[in-house]
Amino acid sequence: MAKEVKSVEYGLEKIFSGAQDFLPLLGTDYVEFYVGNAKQSAHYYKTAFGFQSHAYRGLETGSKDSVSYVLKQDKIRLVLTTPLNSSSPINDHLREHGDGVKVIALWVEDAKSAWEETTKRGAVSFMEPTVEKDEHGEVIRSAIYTYGETVHIFVERKNYNGAFLPGFVEWKSEYNPEPLGLKYVDHMVGNVDWGQMNQWVKWYEDVMGFENFLSFDDTQIHTEYSALMSKVMSNGNGRIKFPINEPAKGNKKSQIEEYIDFYEGSGCQHLAVATDDIIKTVAGLKARGVEFLPPPPQAYYDDIPNRLGVHRDMMKEDIKELQKLSILVDADEDGYLLQIFTKPVEDRPTLFFEIIQRMGATGFGAGNFKALFESIEREQALRGTL
Repeated sequence: MAKEVKSVEYGLEKIFSGAQDFLPLLGTDYVEFYVGNAKQSAHYYKTAFGFQSHAYRGLETGSKDSVSYVLKQDKIRLVLTTPLNSSSPINDHLREHGDGVKVIALWVEDAKSAWEETTKRGAVSFMEPTVEKDEHGEVIRSAIYTYGETVHIFVERKNYNGAFLPGFVEWKSEYNPEPLGLKYVDHMVGNVDWGQMNQWVKWYEDVMGFENFLSFDDTQIHTEYSALMSKVMSNGNGRIKFPINEPAKGNKKSQIEEYIDFYEGSGCQHLAVATDDIIKTVAGLKARGVEFLPPPPQAYYDDIPNRLGVHRDMMKEDIKELQKLSILVDADEDGYLLQIFTKPVEDRPTLFFEIIQRMGATGFGAGNFKALFESIEREQALRGTL
């Protein structure tokens, strides 16, 4: 009888023994994008991805230099921020990088301790521990720089019961498209420049106590044309996972080189968001206009039963339904996973989303790398950037 597999849920217990315990992380608090037009971006993420209006900060709340819309879907919070004048430093980020992720905020019990523990281990401070108060209580935040101009903000909110953060008000809207089953941030991937991957792997090990629990080199991640290397970092409980990619030499330009060229530096390449029903979620996303990478060839789907191996009898989804939606399948010793990748959601070929459903599997779809990168290369060829 086949073993039953269920969607993976990450608790607070330690599952990666190599991780250190000086920086307890409870989860992803929010992800903040710097964008050229926050109002229109918010409409896009509500309409296309099923996010809900959650909180707002702008001129009406006393913010004179920037405006932010906060969107929520289950445990995922996106913050979309735009400058309100030409003197805002946010403009520098937009001019150089285009729209993209500025802040990966991490939920902690003690933001002061998180800042002290990381800065004494070599992190560069972005913001010292700061107490923010309003009638709903107080939040303590601190922050450090990571790769490129990306920032980790530590958020301590145990004494706060407001909508989001002090300075924000609840955002009520008459336009509330149905959610599409996105649950939480599974992982976020950073692209770094040539020769920098091991530097940042060591940084996450030394500064944040993470464990490098998976590694892929260019002999594993390559096609006829391009190659890359990747190492996956995780905190102890597995709730925070950061794969770090760097380019590798190939016959043509890899997707990582393309990202570095157009983002003009290191940055967050994609957000992977989890669902319990990828067929329903992806069908809904496609119906609302979200574009995904082109499908792999028929041979890919013909080979799925072989790749599933002992997990073949556990799989609940119909392969034909998965093929209709171009969803990819992979397996490891713990179960299987289903995943699919959007095309870039910005005009520059930089940031994209991954939709993932983990049915026991804890890997990252290594068996899909070749099919995935060939799909990306077909898009690069159309852009003239391969």
